[in-house]
Amino acid sequence: MDTENTIRFDWALKRLLRNKANFKVLEGFLSELLREDVTIVNISESEGNQDSATDKFNIVDMLVENSNKELIIIELQNTSQRDYFSRMQYGVSRVITNYMSLGDEYYNVRKVYSINIVYFDIGQGKDYVYHGRNEFRGIHANDLLELSKSQQEFFGRDAVSAIFPEYYIIKVNNFDNVAKDTLDEWIYYLKNDEIRDEFKAKGLSEAREILRVARLSVQDKRAYLHHIRNKMHAASELNTALLKGKNEGRIEGRNETYIEVIIKGFQNGVDLDILQTLTGYERKEIEGILRKNGLIK
Repeated sequence: MDTENTIRFDWALKRLLRNKANFKVLEGFLSELLREDVTIVNISESEGNQDSATDKFNIVDMLVENSNKELIIIELQNTSQRDYFSRMQYGVSRVITNYMSLGDEYYNVRKVYSINIVYFDIGQGKDYVYHGRNEFRGIHANDLLELSKSQQEFFGRDAVSAIFPEYYIIKVNNFDNVAKDTLDEWIYYLKNDEIRDEFKAKGLSEAREILRVARLSVQDKRAYLHHIRNKMHAASELNTALLKGKNEGRIEGRNETYIEVIIKGFQNGVDLDILQTLTGYERKEIEGILRKNGLIK
């Protein structure tokens, strides 16, 4: 298969997979990850997905409602964010409260899944897919707190953990490119922007057909190519500036170059942690430079 013809998943999330005619693609991905058949009823728009000058670095997020009236948050993040765990927690909390009306009974709290596709190292761990769920264990007997029979009927769930939010983290860069099962086939696509001919995972056959540059309208193709050029240009710009700084013989010259990297990087949405790593500057120094140039208050 010609890999150059396969659309990046982040752009597909923004522009193509919200179309009801294309729900099968996302349903396939969610079914493979959650290990159950998922039917999408609705996808909510997010202001975080609007096109902008810095869309190459923006988080991509969407909120999906399935046929069980459960809510699924999907976020794709390209650049490092030190407080990303807190962002996950906040996102779930906000969704829960947004779908509750004043005076509602607690029974109406919706089940939420938080799915996070990240292209940076978050936490310490060698695996590439992590799943977090709430369980309650006795501090003395180490027994698992279970639902009674009447509670199982009331909640329509068979375990306490099934009531609470669940979190998935896919650390794409940790994947070794060896697809051992159908979920791995999806992660292979997330990492390589390629759907191999032999892949059989749910949704990938539809994705192989739908997510091709050749199928895009003239307007969408122009927007997609602009998105790719932005990513390439930003990476090239930062690398060129850093190389210039390393080759510069004078300390003053290196400082001027790194200041340029900080300013341009911030204007293009690069996280402060990354700018700190690239330049060796302390965070307070970076903030001082940005403040001096009127980029932050």
